[in-house]
Amino acid sequence: MHVQELLFVAMVLMPQCLRALRYSQGTGDENCETLKSEIHLIKEEFDELGRMQRTCNADVIVNKCEGLCNSQVQPSVITPTGFLKECYCCRESFLKEKVITLTHCYDPDGTRLTSPEMGSMDIRLREPTECKCFKCGDFTR
Repeated sequence: MHVQELLFVAMVLMPQCLRALRYSQGTGDENCETLKSEIHLIKEEFDELGRMQRTCNADVIVNKCEGLCNSQVQPSVITPTGFLKECYCCRESFLKEKVITLTHCYDPDGTRLTSPEMGSMDIRLREPTECKCFKCGDFTR
């Protein structure tokens, strides 16, 4: 099988690792790192009857995992697909809880809320503090 055919098969069989695909003949350093990313968060708050009380939003900086991990595909007479796949993906190895304050709050009519108790909202999320390469599909950690 030619290298181009092997690449095509690998791309079809391993969609979750397309960006991280490497051949065993190639040389490629793993480059899995924790990076800062700006996202826009929106949180709506409802009363016990399901009516929206307020919506709050903000642009915040959070961590994300991004990078390449060494993976390979090689022919195999043992596996049913005819290929032995070793796929590694860049994922979080440790999460930390972070409290974020959303500072732009509005009532259901779109009026900006400015009172101290309604003008902002704290939310909690978990973000990665460390990232590393894990075997793809391994969620046992």
